[in-house]
Amino acid sequence: MKAPIAEQLALLDLQAADTRLDQLAHTVKTLPQSLALAELAKDVARSRALSASIRGELEDTKVEIGRVESDVEIVAARIARDRERLAISSSPKDIQGLEHELASLLKRQSDLEDIELTVMERQEEIDARFQAASARLDELLVTEKELVADRDDKLEQINAEIALVTERRNRIASSISAELVALYDKQRSRYGIGAALLTRGVSGGSHVKLHESDLAVIRAAAPDDVVLDPDSSCILIRTEESGL
Repeated sequence: MKAPIAEQLALLDLQAADTRLDQLAHTVKTLPQSLALAELAKDVARSRALSASIRGELEDTKVEIGRVESDVEIVAARIARDRERLAISSSPKDIQGLEHELASLLKRQSDLEDIELTVMERQEEIDARFQAASARLDELLVTEKELVADRDDKLEQINAEIALVTERRNRIASSISAELVALYDKQRSRYGIGAALLTRGVSGGSHVKLHESDLAVIRAAAPDDVVLDPDSSCILIRTEESGL
């Protein structure tokens, strides 16, 4: 393939733009904020799960307390009823039976109140754990919000530069023949670099000095011939500094 020297030289600017775009893309993928957010997301998930688990314990204790309080009310009502019956009863047998039942009910009431107190104490302990877990989750969410804002700010800056470099890249590409750009893109997609400068016999693509036999072939090529690096396969751009 042949191409004007000016277009071949423009490939270096095209390669510089593509290299910068690659660097920016890598920066986007490796933003410290994004990496930190990925790790933080695990902590947030664990913290949410812990809070949910403790909240479940708390709800269970509320249900248990409600059940015990209901039992206490039932027992208290029966005690009040038996006391009323006892106050108006004249039968020794009935009085004895009521007194025995009252003793049992009072014991049951005392036991229930002890159970209620125990559950309430457990509820206080669980609530303390829930408050601590919730506070920790809130801290993580604040940190997450700050990281997201910082990441988005960095991305906005990077995306602005990507837009500028892309515009410059398109402008450069439009000044080069479609055939030459297609070859450049093909070599770059295959080998990672599309064009590089040949300086004193050293390829900017492979960063090694070419063999004399390869340099002889390049020397024999016309100035507008498009030559490829035998090692990196990129388009070699020749200038006065190529050492040919």
